[in-house]
Amino acid sequence: MTALDQQAQSPFNPATDRVGRVLCFAAHPDDIDFGAAGTIAAWTAAGVEVSYCIMTDGDAGGFDPAHRADIIALRDAEQRRAAKLVGVTDIHYLHQRDGYLEPSHEVMKEVVRLIRKIRPDVVLSMHPERNWRRIQKSHPDHLAVGEAVTRAVYPALENPFAYPELTESGLEAFKLPWLWLYAGPEERENHFVDVTGQVEAKLAAIHVHVSQHPDVEAMEATVRHGMRANAARAGLPEGNSAEAFHVVAINGPGTIAGF
Repeated sequence: MTALDQQAQSPFNPATDRVGRVLCFAAHPDDIDFGAAGTIAAWTAAGVEVSYCIMTDGDAGGFDPAHRADIIALRDAEQRRAAKLVGVTDIHYLHQRDGYLEPSHEVMKEVVRLIRKIRPDVVLSMHPERNWRRIQKSHPDHLAVGEAVTRAVYPALENPFAYPELTESGLEAFKLPWLWLYAGPEERENHFVDVTGQVEAKLAAIHVHVSQHPDVEAMEATVRHGMRANAARAGLPEGNSAEAFHVVAINGPGTIAGF
């Protein structure tokens, strides 16, 4: 199968499928910037409302022992500055412990709560499947985010009898149209976004996370190379850059309740 054949399998059509509001889930501050900041910058420039939910505080991150006492506040400040660079100001935290995240009902209920509150057209999340080609993409917290979000969007999100206390509080069941997954196995990726015009915004956002990058030059070179490789797999012109996603249609015209 060629890259173009793979891309054609995406159920999402940018020309016809509306995106007005997006909710992005990540395990740690900086995950979203590596995975999707270019796409997010393009969305916000087009008037799309984008919110972030970071499940942990990133308290186990960093390299400098001198930062330990202030690492949570430091990483929050980094994430908020990075988000503003790509047009995002609405950031939520679940305050789970970094390195200990699990797809528990406690976490899933909070995911359902936030999605029902924001009611987005797209939920963007880390992928629940391990990437064996680059294991660094598959931190256990990343996989836990993907599993918790995937379990939450079906069936709990659209079932008024799942977590009934949410319905009782006024957060009505909601049918999510689209789930976009990032940082997963390449063989699952079926949708590519040309972010050639957003490369510098993405890199600027990543550079804000200075507490996490002991080798800035190597980091930037790796990110640029990865985006160019994505573009090549998508069949885009040489020199272009892209971000890659596994897009799943959750509810659409052909969806039948319960199926």
